[in-house]
Amino acid sequence: MEALVNEWLWQEKYWLPPGIRWQDIEMKEDEGHFPLPRDLIYTFPLAFAFIALRYVFERLIAVPLSRFLGVKDRIRIRAPSIPKLEAFYKQNSRQPSQSEVVSLGKQCGLSQRKIQAWFRHRRNQDRPSNTKKFSEASWRFVFYLSAFIGGLSSLINMPWFWDHRECWRGYPKQPVADAHYWYYILEMSFYLSLLLCVSVDVKRKDFKEQVIHHIATIFLIGFSYCANYVRVGTLVMLLHDSSDVVLEIGKMLHYAVWTKTCEVLFVVFALVFLVTRLVVFPGRVVHTTLVLSMEFFQPFFGYYFFNALLLVLQALHIFWAYTILRMVYKFVFKGIVEGDERSDEESEVDANEEDDKPEEEGGDWSREQSNGTINSKRASLANNCVLNNLTNRRNVNSRMPKAR
Repeated sequence: MEALVNEWLWQEKYWLPPGIRWQDIEMKEDEGHFPLPRDLIYTFPLAFAFIALRYVFERLIAVPLSRFLGVKDRIRIRAPSIPKLEAFYKQNSRQPSQSEVVSLGKQCGLSQRKIQAWFRHRRNQDRPSNTKKFSEASWRFVFYLSAFIGGLSSLINMPWFWDHRECWRGYPKQPVADAHYWYYILEMSFYLSLLLCVSVDVKRKDFKEQVIHHIATIFLIGFSYCANYVRVGTLVMLLHDSSDVVLEIGKMLHYAVWTKTCEVLFVVFALVFLVTRLVVFPGRVVHTTLVLSMEFFQPFFGYYFFNALLLVLQALHIFWAYTILRMVYKFVFKGIVEGDERSDEESEVDANEEDDKPEEEGGDWSREQSNGTINSKRASLANNCVLNNLTNRRNVNSRMPKAR
């Protein structure tokens, strides 16, 4: 099996420039560490360690922090227990078609309107709370902030951080420092953990784009490490972490309804994202991999594959930049900052949904209960008016003798 893998997967034409063999890039212990594919095996146990750490962090730190910052969850109406509808909801579809609504209505003896209202309430029960969304954002914020600080401190004194031609000088025989090795391993482990948890995390409108982004990022990190594109790879990860830090802290404060601070952070995030993803990334990183690298070696399979992954990321950047510019337009010309354009698919409650009140003991909705509630509110309002009038008269009578 190992011989088969070495024969087909680790062919030199895939991983090394023309004219270079595996023997040419072997290093002695005193020369440094050369990245090897087996190093990436550690990312799998670390990904599960990240998941466990996230579970502890969200419950011991994120949830208390959300309460401290004033994050409030919406009180949602629970749908009554109707076994046939519940079975259809879990086994077939969360949004039945018109013909399915008619069929379910005949089976349960309910009108179409009540069937549709039941499904709206049931979907609403499964929507993530603000506390859950805050916890996810705070976990990502802590990692991105730590990764950005660690990555910047390890790269700021490196020559390729300032001169991108240094990314290719001496390639592919370039030793990897321990700090950059751990930077790679931890980043790849984190994105693996995100991909493993994507089915239980808050599902957003750009769910498919997020999955593509995670897969492309994992392939990009893994391939760039095996092909020793570590110098360029560290720059790519640092650029992404810089804007993600601002994005996640902005989400946290959005769920805490810190409106003014969110508006400031939104402007900062838009500027950082547009500059790093639409200017620096294509103008410096993609340019150095496509153009400058050819000054040091001839193109090979790894050259094309690595650049293809970078272009996939750039296409996603353009998609998200369009979303951000829409929000900028609304903010500048309408003076409002709406919720996250990538928010969960059904984060907003329908206006009609709050009008339908489920009855506690049966599957029908009682209008008498809502009418009784309205009448009780009217009675209390009338009583308050009477009490206010009596209080005002007493105050006037009490002041009359003093005035005389």
